[in-house]
Amino acid sequence: MGIGELIVIAVGLSMDAFAVSVCKGLSVQKVSIRHMLIAGLYFGGFQALMPASGYLLGIQFQTLITNVDHWVAFALLGLIGFNMIRESRSQEECCNDSFSFKTMLPLAVATSIDALAVGISFAFLQVDIIPAVCSIGAITFLFSAAGVKIGNVFGAKYKSKAELLGGIILILMGLKILLEHLGVFG
Repeated sequence: MGIGELIVIAVGLSMDAFAVSVCKGLSVQKVSIRHMLIAGLYFGGFQALMPASGYLLGIQFQTLITNVDHWVAFALLGLIGFNMIRESRSQEECCNDSFSFKTMLPLAVATSIDALAVGISFAFLQVDIIPAVCSIGAITFLFSAAGVKIGNVFGAKYKSKAELLGGIILILMGLKILLEHLGVFG
């Protein structure tokens, strides 16, 4: 998996965190750099930590399912993508205005669960995990920090579009992995 594909996956994974960051930006009267850094660090940190954890978990089972690893990656990315698309259609209430540990930790964990599953698929695909988690963490940091500001300035206009885009990206990446393994792309 090349750096371009890792960046595309990182963008797709960051869309949940971006959507929550938009809500956090909506919830505060005046956004500060501190708000943006807190959101970026929590979401970016957990988006990097979860695929690393998933990778470590996945390598434990890699030899058992080598013959179907492409199907597992396709299924995991597809399920995550469809779930993000479903969430983009729901009309959830926005978050409260707190950026405390007690508020941000559950949000960071909840938005990064899908990254855990992607980390498992990375193990099956033998992805170099260090550049992968660095890309995912950095891109999510940037999207989350920007999301707080965007939410404060523009409102909830981009929340559902971001989740929809993220879901589509992950489904397409899963399909690409499957089709490459089946020999459709060369």
